[in-house]
Amino acid sequence: MAMATQHHHQNGGDEKGSGRHAAEWRFARADAKDGALAAAGDKMSIRAVRFKISASVDARDPRPVLPLAHGDPSAFPAFRTAAEAEDAVAAALRTGKLNCYPAGVGLPDARRALAKHLSRDLPYDLSTDDIFLTAGGTQAIEVVISVLGQPGTNILLPRPGYPNYEARAALNNLEVRHFDLIPEKGWEIDLDSLEAIADKNTTAMVIINPNNPCGSVYTRDHLAKVAEVARKLGILIIADEVYGNLVFGESPFIPMGVFGDIAPVLSIGSLSKRWIVPGWRLGWVSVCDPKKILQESRILTSMTNFLNVSTDPATFIQGALPQILENTKEDFFKRIIGLLEETSEICYREIKDIKCITCPHKPEGSMFVMVKLNLYLLEGIHDDIDFCCKLAKEESVILCPGSVLGMENWVRITFAIDSSSLLDGLERIKSFCQRHKKKNMLNGF
Repeated sequence: MAMATQHHHQNGGDEKGSGRHAAEWRFARADAKDGALAAAGDKMSIRAVRFKISASVDARDPRPVLPLAHGDPSAFPAFRTAAEAEDAVAAALRTGKLNCYPAGVGLPDARRALAKHLSRDLPYDLSTDDIFLTAGGTQAIEVVISVLGQPGTNILLPRPGYPNYEARAALNNLEVRHFDLIPEKGWEIDLDSLEAIADKNTTAMVIINPNNPCGSVYTRDHLAKVAEVARKLGILIIADEVYGNLVFGESPFIPMGVFGDIAPVLSIGSLSKRWIVPGWRLGWVSVCDPKKILQESRILTSMTNFLNVSTDPATFIQGALPQILENTKEDFFKRIIGLLEETSEICYREIKDIKCITCPHKPEGSMFVMVKLNLYLLEGIHDDIDFCCKLAKEESVILCPGSVLGMENWVRITFAIDSSSLLDGLERIKSFCQRHKKKNMLNGF
């Protein structure tokens, strides 16, 4: 129970004559307005920013609101998950044996099946002990960042990037340093800037591949160079591979764990994106460390301890995982890839006709593309947040502003949506830009 110190009012009288003294409550946070928690929930949250922009939508607009801000196409029939996955969950639930608490790190059968599944793409085998099941990729980020958060340490994050890493770092007093992704080079990591910002207190770096928010897919050669830099710096690689295998360009998906013998890798994955089931909340951290370097650091013990005192993925979803992995047909994955390839082509093609935005690199994976706002062509638009709010109000289209991803005056567009809605949304963006174009531009629009 919270403790309180009793005080008299300044007039010295009892409160309303009751004989009771006024209390000064001590459970308010001193940093409630300006501290890490406020920043993490507001400035560093795609969800919070998306809700803010959605609030700008004019309810009188009869057109449907088009969600081009986030990677959840599950509402669209074309993106429905595999029947085999649904059947596995239903069957697991009906056994009546999966209504219990699971082990903190996950059910052994589920971990064993996932280790076997992930090992197919690695030059060594993962064991059951290398798998930690989490409540989605979000909790996977939480556990990894939390165990790394030591006083005085820092972590290297990509810019642009996924803001949950920065939010979690802030909550765990872990200093953030940013390295750049280079738009003109397919959003490759600037390896020189990566080395330049590291020091003896750097503990880890994050790489997101396939990339959210940029839609890039890194080559084997580039990933090998990243691993060599991590080895040189003596740091851990956190590989966010939530969009793993969702690729449709020239570069195949190469797991960072392939280079685990060069530098230790903690790979984050989930069912959410590849199976189009973000609401099922099943993610994982896989330990790709064939030289067992991490065992000496006790990071894995800390992860186990963390998961023992935090929430778990639903037991019946864990119980269904072996059958989901074994029974989902390749035809389902090919269909989803085909849909994303088609909509990414539409997105890239149509963006070329919208003069107020520029796309520096054709998307090759994930569900997103980053585009630059040409604000000098627009009248009365101050920045990316302003652009997105006014677009939502006038056209009922929701985009993700780049400032929440680390790049001001850029926006992220998702193409994980049915093609007709995507075309409609891009046409509305074009109309918005036409309506707000500066007058008397020499080259016009």
